[in-house]
Amino acid sequence: MNIIEFKDLTKYYGKVKGCENINFEVKEGEIFGFIGPNGAGKSTTIRTMLSLIYPTNGTVDIFGKDAIKHGSEIRQDIGYLPSEIFYYDRMKVIDLLRYSASFYNRDCEERIQYLAEYMELDLTRRIQDLSYGNKKKVGIVQGLLHSPKLIILDEPTSGLDPLMQQKFFNLIKEENKKGATVFFSSHILSEVQQLCNRVAIIKEGEIVSIQDMKEMKKDNYKKFTIRGENLNNGKFDIEGITNMKRRDDKISFFFKGDVNKIVKIVSNLKLTDITIEEPTLEEIFMHYYE
Repeated sequence: MNIIEFKDLTKYYGKVKGCENINFEVKEGEIFGFIGPNGAGKSTTIRTMLSLIYPTNGTVDIFGKDAIKHGSEIRQDIGYLPSEIFYYDRMKVIDLLRYSASFYNRDCEERIQYLAEYMELDLTRRIQDLSYGNKKKVGIVQGLLHSPKLIILDEPTSGLDPLMQQKFFNLIKEENKKGATVFFSSHILSEVQQLCNRVAIIKEGEIVSIQDMKEMKKDNYKKFTIRGENLNNGKFDIEGITNMKRRDDKISFFFKGDVNKIVKIVSNLKLTDITIEEPTLEEIFMHYYE
């Protein structure tokens, strides 16, 4: 069963394109990734599917129902964490969460206490006294307090420290095991790789690829940055290296293949530094879709 179905979804702000001809489905029980650089159209797509803004053309069905016509009914079973969090500053956290819970036809008190303890969130503090990271925790608890069937996350980890990010990922996996479908939007490829089954890649408001995450991991490049002496001697002119950039004491490149080949080359060089990392999404887009 498809939980979400995009059908030619298009949103223009006057003459400015937000997203155009979005077509894909999210299956029940999936953790589906939605990735692209900042400004690619991720938030526009999400806000349109939640009927927070109306589409210029096309439709989105959620739970088999039109998301615009049945928006208020559908949102009873959706948990949403927006990329930007804004609250009533003078409210205490617990009052805000109870106010949010009042919109759902269920008792959420026990759930609020569990999630707050899990996310290490002080319920007695006022919103205005919270750091950005703690406000993000409030958003996470608010989005999950009614045990939604569909969880929509838009850049959810910004502001969270690495330890709390991992706890959050574990929480989302736990909700997924209970049956929740997750739509996870991010510009950080490693986050999506850690959680998702499939991924849609959006660029300039249009879907450029939909991939199975296992296949995407197999095809992924590593980014090498190497500093040292005598680097521009042709030793790195081997198969699998692309996007080579050279300076007197520094080279950087993408590599796809057996990493031991690179290790063998650098073992015979006098280096001052070496970094191996995943390319950013922006770099991947430039590499694949330029």
